[in-house]
Amino acid sequence: MGEPIDTSNGKAEARAWQRMLSGRRLDLLNPAPGDIEIEDIAHGLARVARWNGQTHGAHAFSVAQHVLVVEDICAALNPEWSAEWRLAALLHDAPEYVIGDLISPFKTAIGLDYKAFEMKLLEAIHVRFGVPPRLPDRIASEIKRADRIAAFYEATLLAGFSRAEALVFFGKPEETNFTLTQRLSALAPLTTADAQRLFLERFAALTHAR
Repeated sequence: MGEPIDTSNGKAEARAWQRMLSGRRLDLLNPAPGDIEIEDIAHGLARVARWNGQTHGAHAFSVAQHVLVVEDICAALNPEWSAEWRLAALLHDAPEYVIGDLISPFKTAIGLDYKAFEMKLLEAIHVRFGVPPRLPDRIASEIKRADRIAAFYEATLLAGFSRAEALVFFGKPEETNFTLTQRLSALAPLTTADAQRLFLERFAALTHAR
C-alpha cells in the first residue's frame, strides 16, 4: 500500500485502496459498504496477531479468535441481547482486517486521526451487514466491557503479563458464569484455518438468527 502508480497526466499518485482476495477494491479513505465482504474480513482477521504476536503457543492468537471470545462474553453478560447486538460484538474489531491490530500505546501515540479512520471503516462495515453505523452507548459500553475481560485473560494466559500488571491495565475481570470462566481460563491459540472457519460459522449463525 502507498506505492506510486501512473496516472493519465504522467504524474505519480499514492494508492489509497486495498485489493482484496474477493476481487473487491476497498477505498481506505472513503470505504464503500458494497466493497466489503465477510470472507475478506475473516481471512484478514485470522491472520492478524493480537499483542503484536508476543503470545505463547505454536500459533498466533488472532483477532478472529479474539472477537469470538468477546462475543461469547457479551452473550454471557447480556443474555437478553438480540442477534444484532451480538453481531456488533463479533464485528467490533473488523476494521483490523485492513489496518491491522495496533497495540493500545501505539494508538495513543498516533492520536485521534487514527481513531477517526478506524471508526469510518467500522461504520461502513456495520452498514454492509445491517448493524446501526453508530451503536447505542449502552451497547458500545458493554462490548468494551467484554473486550477488557478478554484482554485480561489474554494478557495473563498468553501475553506474559503478571496478574498484578493486568489488574492495573485492564481491571479486575467481572464474574460471568462458571462455564464461560472455565473456557476463558483455557484460552489457547487456534490455527489460522480454524479461527477463520469458526469466525465465518459464527457470523452465519448470527445472521441467520436475525
